[in-house]
Amino acid sequence: MTQSSRISGFYNLSPSERRQIVAEWPAWSAEQSAAAEALLAAPGGLTLEQADKMVENVVGAYALPIGVATNFVVNGRDVLVPMVIEEPSVVAGASFAARLARAGGGFHAETTEALMIGQMQVLEVPNLEAAAARINSQKQRLIDLANSTDPVIVSLHGGARDVEVRILPESPVGPLLVVHLIYDCRDAMGANMVNTACEALAPLVQEMSGGRVNLRILSNLADRRLARARCVVPAAALETAEFPGELVAQRIVEAYALAAVDPYRAATHNKGIMNGVDAVVLATGNDWRAIEAGAHAYAARTGSYRSLSTWSFAPGDPGAGPALIGSVELPLAVGIVGGATRVHPLARLALQIMGVQTARELAEIIASVGLAQNLAAIRALATEGIQRGHMALHARQIAIVAGAQADEVDRLAAAMVAEHQIRAERARELLAELRVGRA
Repeated sequence: MTQSSRISGFYNLSPSERRQIVAEWPAWSAEQSAAAEALLAAPGGLTLEQADKMVENVVGAYALPIGVATNFVVNGRDVLVPMVIEEPSVVAGASFAARLARAGGGFHAETTEALMIGQMQVLEVPNLEAAAARINSQKQRLIDLANSTDPVIVSLHGGARDVEVRILPESPVGPLLVVHLIYDCRDAMGANMVNTACEALAPLVQEMSGGRVNLRILSNLADRRLARARCVVPAAALETAEFPGELVAQRIVEAYALAAVDPYRAATHNKGIMNGVDAVVLATGNDWRAIEAGAHAYAARTGSYRSLSTWSFAPGDPGAGPALIGSVELPLAVGIVGGATRVHPLARLALQIMGVQTARELAEIIASVGLAQNLAAIRALATEGIQRGHMALHARQIAIVAGAQADEVDRLAAAMVAEHQIRAERARELLAELRVGRA
């Protein structure tokens, strides 16, 4: 039977009911489903012993909520998407936007090859042009040496692909060369293998250049490892009680237009995209800081910081109605092998829930979630305003801060939303009134 990520009323289910649905989503045995459900029920999914092997000076483990976004169709396949995040409205927003995109066939995503860049900084070079020529003439020797450092990745058809030389005539320490090793990391993020290869190449690069190699390190501007996602949302799907669909689409395009030209808006616009991206990256045990660094550097690649996404309105033709068209492109150096992705039990489970078989497939889902979250945010901004939905969810957190327990949380949240007073002091007043009434 074909599975559908369109699960009506998922938000209204209890955590245990949601866990059961998610644990039974992958095509595996009843025993595996039970184990998955138990893992999801354990706060954090990480024992102290496991945590102690991951980082230094461990004293405990810090848990964040893991939610599941529904309604996603990516490249024709229904997907449930685990997301780890502390901010209210992100999971709900992504799920809502995925439902809108679903009306137009879902998300269509693609990735480039998993090529990463390792950098070697060469100082004190007597003749920059001559050194660059020597290195270029012997690049195969460098490639062969780099590949000798990891026969396993070479056996998987990865490894060193090219060597490039850049001359930087000016820097705070004078002229220098930068030698780039282009490396195919396959299903790994690749930092360790690229850094190892650069370390191995450094003495030979030093010999060829006549200079001194200083830095030997991966670049997080992974602009050879891009992910793209696109969606077409019929205007009719955007209609609200207050606004016709075509007007909503036009306002979304207008909202995007500011991010396209203004870095002050683009920073917030892209933060919304990264709300979705980071949540999936974190759920799968990948390096969200590297992803953030690469995405924002990519947004500024033209010399001015701009939007990572684009939105346009298509009036339609006789065969198709008017529609909103969105796309996103960003570097996504994620892996499904190595590091926390394999060490953390919940990271492994997240990959199983999504059913991904390759790092490129994971990147395609992540890009789609980023685009969905962007759509949810700018749609809200362009219509009722961002605060209506966000503050309704934020009210639950305020109720908890005020000391509400169990069913008191929802009652306090509803009361504050009705009054449009979502503040801790008001929550404490309402809680006191509620408890007096129960006494």
